[in-house]
Amino acid sequence: MTDTSAARPTPATPAHLVEVLHASAQRDPQRPLFGRREGGGWVDVSAAQFRAEVDAVAKGFVAAGVGVGDRVGIMSKTRYEWTLCDFALWSLAAIPVPIYETSSVDQVEWILADSQAVGCVVETKAHAWRLGVVRDRVPSVKHLWQIEDAKGPGAIEQLKQAGADVPDDELARRQAALAPNVIATLIYTSGTTGRPKGCMLTHGNFVAECSSALRTLPELFEGDASTLLFLPLAHVFGRMIQVAMVMKGAKLSHSDPARLVKDLAVVQPTFVLSVPQVFEKIYETARRKATADGKGAIFEKAAQTAVDYSRALDQGRPGPLLSLRHAIFDRLVYTKLRAAFGGRAELAISGGAPLGERLAHFFRGIGVTVLEGYGLTETTAAAAVNTVTEQRIGTVGRALDGFEIRIGAQGEVLLRGGHVFGGYWDAAEATSAVLDAEGWLHTGDLGTLDADGFLTITGRLKEIIVTAGGKNVAPAQLEDVIRAHPIVAQAMVVGDQRSFVAALVTLDQESLDQWLRDQGREARPAAELTHDDQVRAAVQTAVDAANATVSSAEQIRRFAILPVAWTEDSGHLTPTMKLKRGKVLEDFGREVESLYAARV
Repeated sequence: MTDTSAARPTPATPAHLVEVLHASAQRDPQRPLFGRREGGGWVDVSAAQFRAEVDAVAKGFVAAGVGVGDRVGIMSKTRYEWTLCDFALWSLAAIPVPIYETSSVDQVEWILADSQAVGCVVETKAHAWRLGVVRDRVPSVKHLWQIEDAKGPGAIEQLKQAGADVPDDELARRQAALAPNVIATLIYTSGTTGRPKGCMLTHGNFVAECSSALRTLPELFEGDASTLLFLPLAHVFGRMIQVAMVMKGAKLSHSDPARLVKDLAVVQPTFVLSVPQVFEKIYETARRKATADGKGAIFEKAAQTAVDYSRALDQGRPGPLLSLRHAIFDRLVYTKLRAAFGGRAELAISGGAPLGERLAHFFRGIGVTVLEGYGLTETTAAAAVNTVTEQRIGTVGRALDGFEIRIGAQGEVLLRGGHVFGGYWDAAEATSAVLDAEGWLHTGDLGTLDADGFLTITGRLKEIIVTAGGKNVAPAQLEDVIRAHPIVAQAMVVGDQRSFVAALVTLDQESLDQWLRDQGREARPAAELTHDDQVRAAVQTAVDAANATVSSAEQIRRFAILPVAWTEDSGHLTPTMKLKRGKVLEDFGREVESLYAARV
């Protein structure tokens, strides 16, 4: 076994998340904790104002009969009211249960029924309708609060009014029940297979995780640090960040992908948090715009210079000629690219999927260092991360301060520390399958640790393909390289118990349109180009690049381009953009069989 261990964590001062808020408000009551959207602009919300509003909403939940330990669903886009309800429910020792606002009726029913929720906060009339469909089948749900209500006051004002007569000492009495081992939330896993399971994360888990993050990445939260959160708060990453920002007293504003570009320009955060797809989108959008403006060649030279400059930083320092080219392109190109992040951000955190080495070098080269990390819902978000002073591009960094990483049998990544969850809700068997007697979480991910403790994720244990010849193939390694090609949207490697490895590929329509124009051709729907010679040749270059990273027995010998996209709406991706491999195989089994049919 390979092992890396960090020093034991320093005991965290707050015992629970309500103490985190109270400490922040007492330390600097007038410090802006949030930027809240109001009308056509933004207003600051101080720590003291936020605490007062949290208490007022919490009293409303008390008046409605929500008790200590009761579960309450929250189904909404990322917005200020989401965070407000989260802290309000914690303030009365209840348990928020996030639900993705894109969830289907069946998913909503399962989460509310399995958690035995007593109520649910929703954002819109459409969400309320979805809940209304299942109310009769989930008798535990007694209350529905709607944030946006055209007919009258929304949920927040209703709760404030309802709780006006609840005394302050009632909240204090309930908070006496809080402790590090008390459940803070149930987060249902996105479920690439089977029914989602509710991860029980405690107040202690969040305190340990956020305290460690503040120690590990102090540069992120220093001075007038601020971020614009557009990741879903139904995901653990967003929840952890909101707590860390309150703990440190840094400023958090909320957005969503539809408003992101405009909000970044106004809010101008000092750092951003995202998933690789957003970084890829920023790069591809800039490349397409440059090409459309007749500046494609300049952009390509600028991009290569950024990559070369970043690589040179790892090897000592860039030479004078490279530094000169970099300075020229900084004025011509890089300043405009940095503006896509609002203009002030020099740091970004990426997680959820591999970023890709070239993309990481590109962004560092333009002046926005993307620190790649790794974590799970079961670890309250980050378990490992690269830092400003210790970054190794191509890895997901080292264990956060106070946590441990080990590589176990079959190359599985094992994790241990105060951030590791206590188990799955009402699922003892599933819990014992991933948590051993020594407290190690068996992640199901495959990885390696280098001599300095940097972790590289190489695939999923359950996704390992075993060919008919007995060769083990990790599909993620191949898929990541194929997806890096501009016209490719998704790729899935197949070949379990088959004579060779093959792949299914989908196309990115927007990038495909620009690529066709670059070839002097008119844009056409992707569905019409699955057998186009030029398109197939382009995808073949991506497959060849992937094959160059593995042995001959692991190489992709055939691929099929599908006429449809894999999306969350189609049922082939989770809300965190992970492939539902079983669903893909179920729906595209005929295409897979055609890859293995005898060729005449």
